[in-house]
Amino acid sequence: MQDKKERVPSEAVAQATKEALKRRGVKMDDIADIVYQLQLPYNASLSMEDCVDSVERVLCKREVQHSILVGIELDELAEKKLLSEPLQSIIESDEGLFGVDETLALGVVMTYGSIALTTFGYLDKSKIGIIKELDTKLDSSVHTFLDDLVASIAASAASRIAHRLRDLEEDRSAMVDTTELVLESSSSSNSDF
Repeated sequence: MQDKKERVPSEAVAQATKEALKRRGVKMDDIADIVYQLQLPYNASLSMEDCVDSVERVLCKREVQHSILVGIELDELAEKKLLSEPLQSIIESDEGLFGVDETLALGVVMTYGSIALTTFGYLDKSKIGIIKELDTKLDSSVHTFLDDLVASIAASAASRIAHRLRDLEEDRSAMVDTTELVLESSSSSNSDF
């Protein structure tokens, strides 16, 4: 009979994820800036704080944390030339037909629906902000997975904001409808006097 292995506490996974991003030069503000650019045209009252909060909420999901840890680990192993061939060369050169990096990132966006999915596709092609910096590094750094993972985090955080905005709009609309009903009801009951 096998002994059960101890589970890794969620806090340790979350901390390792944040440390890995920081170690690779990615700050929450870098990702939040992309989210801000994506969502500002649809939400004039959007603040950077809203975007940072949304990024942090996305990073709280275990599936997201696992994807980030796996992707960064593969990038770092490729930098150290510790992968076997031909995988070493494929990841190190970020070969165009290698789609595993996008596949890993898609696992993140699937949690946040079709808006996140289409936004990820846009970011994967347009490569704005920190995504472009990671994709065009000229030194020996390997960011084959990280640029796509950052795009997936930004797309997910933007989708999260879009859905929350819609919920708030519907809540306000329902409040207005309820207020109108109350006012109509009170004016008709006042007419009885």
